[in-house]
Amino acid sequence: MDSQAINKAAQLIHASRHAVALTGAGHSTPSGVPDFRGTGTGLWSRIDPMTVASLEVFLQYPRAFFDWSRPLMRLMIDAQPNAAHLALAELEQLGKLKAVITQNIDNLHQRAGSRRVLELHGHWQESTCIQCGRVVSSASYLDNWLETGAIPHCDCGGVLKPNVILFGEMLPPAVLAAAQAEAMACDLMLVIGSSLEVMPAAMLPGVALQNGARLIILNRDPTHFDEYAAVVMHEDLVETLPAIVVALKEIM
Repeated sequence: MDSQAINKAAQLIHASRHAVALTGAGHSTPSGVPDFRGTGTGLWSRIDPMTVASLEVFLQYPRAFFDWSRPLMRLMIDAQPNAAHLALAELEQLGKLKAVITQNIDNLHQRAGSRRVLELHGHWQESTCIQCGRVVSSASYLDNWLETGAIPHCDCGGVLKPNVILFGEMLPPAVLAAAQAEAMACDLMLVIGSSLEVMPAAMLPGVALQNGARLIILNRDPTHFDEYAAVVMHEDLVETLPAIVVALKEIM
């Protein structure tokens, strides 16, 4: 591990007044949650997402989505927050992190203890009836669906769609607006486990830079923002992020 980069990152966090984190799939892959776009290993390298995870397909043939996502949901339920999730939660508890903006839908940040989590791509905690618009807790059907594969229905007979964002669907406007506001207000953004290839999340570091913020990038592979970052580490974030928190506490 690069101790110089660890210490510099800790100093930047210590000096910041308004730090936020932007997390992607790489934050959760150590917990056993597969990513979507990884070369050769991502879910979309095995199947065309437009055939199983588009709004158009869901409305016409929801069975395709539910059959495809069933094993993924089992993985997310079994997954546990890793050391990087716990480190971000600790940064918030220390008063050094104002928000976590995430592209992930696995609820691991909340389970780790993070309180202000902006889920750009939605979540599985609730579902909405595509017929009457009623919102229900997904827990009401989760066990039966996982056991039997039965498509969940509302009392009105309409199909219940999990509140995750599918292709062809708008991001939650209030969440996106809050994320953009955090990117404009922050003086430090930690980009963790994101390739910064998927819009609009990929634009947020640029918004932060334009408003005078510094960047810390912790990601396995290079990103197109690396050259603009104050600290870049292409190492195991499950090791680097907790090490940064340890170094931070030593200077607080």
